[in-house]
Amino acid sequence: MGRGGQSLARVAVIVRAGAVPLWWLGVLATGVGVLLPGLTGRGIGGYTGAALFVVCAAVVALVRRRKYTEWADRAARAGKFDFLQDRAVTLRNWRRANRWWLLAAFLVAVGSSFALPGAGGPALAGAGVGLWLKAAWLGRRERRDDALLWVRTDWAGTGHPVGKKVKGYRTTGTAAGDAVPGGARRRR
Repeated sequence: MGRGGQSLARVAVIVRAGAVPLWWLGVLATGVGVLLPGLTGRGIGGYTGAALFVVCAAVVALVRRRKYTEWADRAARAGKFDFLQDRAVTLRNWRRANRWWLLAAFLVAVGSSFALPGAGGPALAGAGVGLWLKAAWLGRRERRDDALLWVRTDWAGTGHPVGKKVKGYRTTGTAAGDAVPGGARRRR
């Protein structure tokens, strides 16, 4: 990072990083939860889980969109000496930083099955789907603007692309980096 360059991570990749672990932990928690009889019975737990899935997916997909839009509208062009972080590094950093939160969420989802069998898992899976939907929304914006959104890694911290430390985004062309708009792996 010579000559004042900054390390940049893709915004869509950071958002998308939690989608897969939340989805699979939610599916696993649902499977474990269905095996438990619970206080209310599997039928009520199943309906509650379905409702929680939809609500969590919608809330996670829609929350803080205005902030993402504000930062994207004011994004500056990335500098010549800025370092673009690989997609795999961004995913690994996010998952390492949040592994204990993921474990705690999984345990809460399984524990809730003693009251509502199979209801906590769909909430986790819905949060994962919501993150995937938000990354897809960012990808559509990146395609429309023909510019990928990046955030400084020191500002994003452990995976908060619109956190309190963030002071702005940077942009590059859509060919930069190893992820397509929306944060998916680029096919070679």
